Amino acid sequence: MVNPAGPHRLATGGQIDRTTRLRFFFDGVSYSGFPGDTLAAALLANGVRLVGRSFKYHRPRGILTAGSEEPNALVELRRNARREPNTRATTIELFDWLEARSQNRWPSLKVDVGALSSVLSPLFVAGFYYKTFMWPASFWEKVYEPAIRRAAGLGRASGEADPDGYEKTHAFCDLLVVGSGAAGLAAALAAGRAGARVILCEEDFVFGGRLNADTCEVDSLAGATWAEQAVAELQALSNVRMLLRTTVFGVYDGGTYGAVERVSDHLLVPAPHQPRQRLWKIVARRSVLAAGAIERPIVFGGNDRPGVMLASAVRTYLNRFAVAPGRRAAVFASCDDAWSTAFDLARHRIEVAAILDARPQVDRALADRAKELGIAVIAGAQVIDTRGGHELKTIVFRNGSNRTGELEVDLLAVSGGWNANLALATHLGNRPEWSDKVASFIPGKAPPGMAVVGAAAGHFTLSSALRDGIMAGTQAAETMGFAAKAMAVPQAHEEFDGVTPLSHVAASRSKSFVDFQNDVTSDDVALAAREGFRSVELLKRYTTLGMATDQGKTSNLNGHAMMAELTGKAISDVGTTMLRPPYTPVAIAAFAGHHRGKEFRPTRLTAGHGWANESGATFVEAGQWLRAQWFAQPGETDWLATVSREVRETRERVGVCDVSTLGKIDVQGSDAGVFLDRVYANTFSTLPVGKVRYGLMLREDGIVMDDGTSARFAPDHYMMSTTTANASKVMQHLEHARQVLWPELDVQLASVTEQWSQYSIAGPRSRNLLARLLCGAYDVSDATLPYLGCAEFTWRGVSARIYRVSFSGELAYELAVPATFGDAAIRAIMDAGAGYGAVPYGTEALGVMRIEKGHVAGNELNGTTTAADLGLGRMMSQKKDFIGRVLAQRPGLTAADRPALVGIRPVDRGERLRAGAHFLAPGAAATMKHDEGYVTSVAFSPMLGHWIGLGLLKHGPSRYGQHVRAYDPVRNGDILVEVVPPVFLDPEGKNLHG
Repeated sequence: MVNPAGPHRLATGGQIDRTTRLRFFFDGVSYSGFPGDTLAAALLANGVRLVGRSFKYHRPRGILTAGSEEPNALVELRRNARREPNTRATTIELFDWLEARSQNRWPSLKVDVGALSSVLSPLFVAGFYYKTFMWPASFWEKVYEPAIRRAAGLGRASGEADPDGYEKTHAFCDLLVVGSGAAGLAAALAAGRAGARVILCEEDFVFGGRLNADTCEVDSLAGATWAEQAVAELQALSNVRMLLRTTVFGVYDGGTYGAVERVSDHLLVPAPHQPRQRLWKIVARRSVLAAGAIERPIVFGGNDRPGVMLASAVRTYLNRFAVAPGRRAAVFASCDDAWSTAFDLARHRIEVAAILDARPQVDRALADRAKELGIAVIAGAQVIDTRGGHELKTIVFRNGSNRTGELEVDLLAVSGGWNANLALATHLGNRPEWSDKVASFIPGKAPPGMAVVGAAAGHFTLSSALRDGIMAGTQAAETMGFAAKAMAVPQAHEEFDGVTPLSHVAASRSKSFVDFQNDVTSDDVALAAREGFRSVELLKRYTTLGMATDQGKTSNLNGHAMMAELTGKAISDVGTTMLRPPYTPVAIAAFAGHHRGKEFRPTRLTAGHGWANESGATFVEAGQWLRAQWFAQPGETDWLATVSREVRETRERVGVCDVSTLGKIDVQGSDAGVFLDRVYANTFSTLPVGKVRYGLMLREDGIVMDDGTSARFAPDHYMMSTTTANASKVMQHLEHARQVLWPELDVQLASVTEQWSQYSIAGPRSRNLLARLLCGAYDVSDATLPYLGCAEFTWRGVSARIYRVSFSGELAYELAVPATFGDAAIRAIMDAGAGYGAVPYGTEALGVMRIEKGHVAGNELNGTTTAADLGLGRMMSQKKDFIGRVLAQRPGLTAADRPALVGIRPVDRGERLRAGAHFLAPGAAATMKHDEGYVTSVAFSPMLGHWIGLGLLKHGPSRYGQHVRAYDPVRNGDILVEVVPPVFLDPEGKNLHG
């Protein structure tokens, strides 16, 4: 009778829930498993051993490991928009109706046409792409590149919008513990009992690490039971946060750690209002790295055949998942630890044909235990080849007498020892050190505040892991000022930890794989050595060793050890490549969080948006804001007619514009004036209280960053305005200056753009409108509020501010009120203006009026122009230093022939100008050689009755009255324009001063 739980499921044991059966699919075939399984465990339980194909040669591949280091078992999950490629079957928590498919094969997993590349493998040796794709040059675009693009990648992205949500969050703690094995739990207990705020992150979906996989005891309890009790105590502590399914993937400056929590990856569909994944930014005063170790495979002929597994993975499937990965097994190792795999196999009544230990002498106690269990031991033996098609059937070995033999087995458990899992300890550039004692690289100097413990530090026994964890947790707590209580080290049984390094077995005709995912063979490493690519960094790039999605977790050390042997060097001299974040792949969506699609840049609405919508506004996105572009009246079908009307009525009577989106930065402190002097090109410390000054801000390289105004309300209080588009960039610039450049200054900054609603009231009747609106709350006469004046006052019980500034060139004011009252304010303004013919105007009319007055804006502040280019060179103070002053004097930025700001108008007044057109001399050929600048902004001026524009022209101000061509090949434009001063209306400023 077939076991419904799978032919390889053990009858008892394991940390699985046998009361509930889960149905899942692999390549369209239905199987069953249990809660607590991984996909890999469930597949093995059902006898599925072939799970994928390798990248280059399309070799049949099975499950090698039981964790996130898995290089072979990469599958596609789910369907349609939720399809997720390159997911490790060893880390996928089984759920009901899970659908998985193998990848990198066609037409099927068992019959893959791509396997023909293995026959052609002599052509695809290391570096073949450097040698093959060089000639003929014409083949690159038509042959090579298309072929490479078709072959690239392993899985298929869905191509559809991801329907799931992702979140970002921040956390702060005293101690971050990475890993919940024996060392991690001990560290968290020591610090948690002392009262420290602890965050414990575990990438698995159960706590305990290898305590769940090995038959070990702690304080006379089974290791898994001790872990359960430790977890229960930690969960009861209010100062400890436990995060399952959470991988700490990166270490960054300032005690910052990146982690991704797979909140709903174990569900068919995330629950309502639950994210799929959550990205954590954790800032910790101290950290403990207890990430354990990764077992090393051994490189030998046919070592990639399905059925060849790491010895520790075999124990995991046996003890945690109650799965027998094979019926008849052999163990091939060069270390003591792998013998426990043979003993566990025998305990579960799985036949062990032999233990093949590459060492000529083994520990007597191990040999005696094997004898008791009836397991043959062959010392000094090495596996040299394997046989079988899609799964292992036979291994070929060479014994200590150099004689070959064969064993019929379907499972080969392999171990060449353990590598300390020290990736996170190297993320800030700290290089690991080689230890002959444990035959592994171990952490050198750890990142600031980090302690590395247990197997991650090269201490591979359980007792040392417990001791390390308690010591690290206690020391961290005491260092941070907590009174740590004495904690006894739990007792653990002694373990055998002898190891003799063995990376490679020679003398095999079959391919011996170093990097399973990228199909890097021992021959590739040897070729790299012969051709001079002997540095580990060059070896990596020449052979692609360690460049797969597993980052060489199971392959790097073997490849580097082989290079050391080939070059006659010690491994410590050869070294190892640096490991970089992320530790395991992180979905781009997790980094984006909510910021994708429409939420990539959430649209902000001003407080007066509702009123504008009621008034018939057409809106446009301006930076992060939605602003009124124009207000069409009944009967107006042409936007230009609407805009022209708004301009005329504003200049003739009064217009109102919502300018709340302009950046507003509150600057306070006794050194506020000094600070502004340093960030602005002109001086602000001398600005009288109650006055406003136009300011120009440069980048460090001397290029104009932004312009705006700053108003002084008190000796230690300024309000800065910026352009809408640059508000956040300027705030970031100011904070860098305050915190990094001049931390000694007494100055504080606050972005208050959203806190104030602000309305521009412009035109010859603007003072009349304000007088009626304010009803005596403030005197807006010229004597009380002159041009560039400002004041704070109370209006209708609300704190308000008024500025006499103008962007339109007319008599104008800006009235600011708290955003809560913004809607009421605009309605009150329009009611007060009804008797004066007040009209609302939008950004298009604003743009027309600023061009008529020659005011520069975003098109001219484009990141390439200097103050002199814009005719603002005189604003750069010669009496003080400021950001950008020195580099603004570079010869390239002060050259006489740099394009400078000018105004233009068509010689034939009936012709239309186009922004983006390039300036050419009349009769000059349309080539870059003759390019003299370009048109930056254009508008139809209803006051002049024709098109006008601003542009940047070589020797611009000296060419007033000349004619040049505005050449626009994109729109077939080529018209003659006259160069004029940039101010087209009221150059004397009479209207401005009212």
